[in-house]
Amino acid sequence: MEARKKLDLLALSSVPLVMTLGNSMLIPVLPQISKELGINAFQVSLIITVYSIVAILLIPIAGYLSDRFGRKVVMVPCLIIAGVGGAVSGWASWKMDDPYIVILLGRVLQGIGSAGAAPVVMPLIGDMFEDDEQISAGLGLTETANTAGKVLSPIIGAVLAAFVWFLPFWFIPFFSLISVLLVFFLVKVPKQEDDDKQSFKEFAHCVKGIFKQDGKWLFAIFAVGCTIMFVLFGILFFLSDLLEKQYAIDGVKKGLVLAIPLLALSISSYFSGKKIGQNRHLMKSVIIIGMCLVTFSFIALRVQHSLIFLISFLVLTGVGIGITLPSLDALITEGIEKEQRGTITSIYSSMRFIGVAAGPPVFSYLMSVSEHLVYYISAGTSVIAVMVVMLFIKPDKDFEKDPSQLPKLA
Repeated sequence: MEARKKLDLLALSSVPLVMTLGNSMLIPVLPQISKELGINAFQVSLIITVYSIVAILLIPIAGYLSDRFGRKVVMVPCLIIAGVGGAVSGWASWKMDDPYIVILLGRVLQGIGSAGAAPVVMPLIGDMFEDDEQISAGLGLTETANTAGKVLSPIIGAVLAAFVWFLPFWFIPFFSLISVLLVFFLVKVPKQEDDDKQSFKEFAHCVKGIFKQDGKWLFAIFAVGCTIMFVLFGILFFLSDLLEKQYAIDGVKKGLVLAIPLLALSISSYFSGKKIGQNRHLMKSVIIIGMCLVTFSFIALRVQHSLIFLISFLVLTGVGIGITLPSLDALITEGIEKEQRGTITSIYSSMRFIGVAAGPPVFSYLMSVSEHLVYYISAGTSVIAVMVVMLFIKPDKDFEKDPSQLPKLA
């Protein structure tokens, strides 16, 4: 991979890193926010959920706009909007007596920014490289940055909140500004000829054709991506609450404990992205193995869930999720033509955000009923994901295209 494109990739990797920090570093602080604002567990979980819901609704629009007008044109303004959203939440927490609603409004702005920033990275990497192996390696790097953000975020969030509980909100514009500068000055987007740009009618016709031909495997990947984020953010919410209430671990110590399984996720994601190359059969196998590891870990935790067992098997969960994500990214990016790549991968990103949005409130309810339900639901949804992959992703059939059957412009 040439040195120039390595700089582009490093700059692009800052985007998912910043978006993850802006969301995940609030996870260890949620119990503290709940106490400071006098709100219940469900209300505090909405601070994560409203961000994700807005992103779910707007990501497909951002994907289309990035296909139509350019990746960077969409990405840079959205990073700025995300920073403004963090500043709004921080200001409300600092200056208002009852800031909860305005904090949520700030999180809505962050969701708008996130919708047009992180999801555009995947199709842009697909645009930058022709070789599938380089695309897989590039996607592995950005997924590693994403997961590295998840590793650092609970530590950073806990450290900042140790000074002032709302300080994590104020660091969101700081991180966003760094990413804006890196993307603006370092990322060189491949030039798109005006003749290649489709009208909305042509674009809609092509997307309809893609789902008609590739719907089964695309929806399978969407479902697995949603399941992974549902389990990951749900279990992080659960673990953050459990560590504080049951084991009296809070502050920076809690951030460090939360980072352990996420570190396993990050390392495994990096090596998985480097190893899968262009081998789509291997990608399918890796996804199945990864989700089986997640399933096994929650079955084991249902049997025994002391603190040591809890952390050990959540590390296994992290490994399972970590090896799975780069394969999902590569399958969907390499399997879709460049002209519709932004939109299709953005729909995939929306499905992942559905999991992020659903995880904390659903797990909040499960925790109120029975801790064991957390393990049952996590294991059960992971088993369903394994079955979906086995039944609906068939590399020989799905990725060997007949040119006469590909969707054409209207």
